[in-house]
Amino acid sequence: MMNVQMKTINQKIAIEYLKFFYPPLRNEITQLSVQDNFAGIMQATVNYLKRLLQESKVNIIAHHIKLMDMIYKNGDSYVKGMIENLFVRSFESFKKHAKLQHWKLLYQYMPVTFQVIYNDQRKQDRIFFGK
Repeated sequence: MMNVQMKTINQKIAIEYLKFFYPPLRNEITQLSVQDNFAGIMQATVNYLKRLLQESKVNIIAHHIKLMDMIYKNGDSYVKGMIENLFVRSFESFKKHAKLQHWKLLYQYMPVTFQVIYNDQRKQDRIFFGK
């Protein structure tokens, strides 16, 4: 079987994936995309995952993180930057608001790509902000 090269995912393609991956957010994503507000779309996905975290739906969150990783790996520089700066950056908040065992599970299921980015962000925060 031949390896099929996936097309680079730009903002418009990412939005279509996110509409598919997040059916409860489809209307909100559509409204934000009309306003060309990709940052708002990313924030909406983070807010949705935070709600799932409050409901202890760790497996569903882990699944969504893996889906976002697929977009990240194939994303253009703009899409990657948004995912790093909004989506992965939100993991620190997840950690603060999750039960310890839930955070450990999430981190364990987190793709290595995101673990590396998250840990780099934490190191930079300690350097710049003393956190």
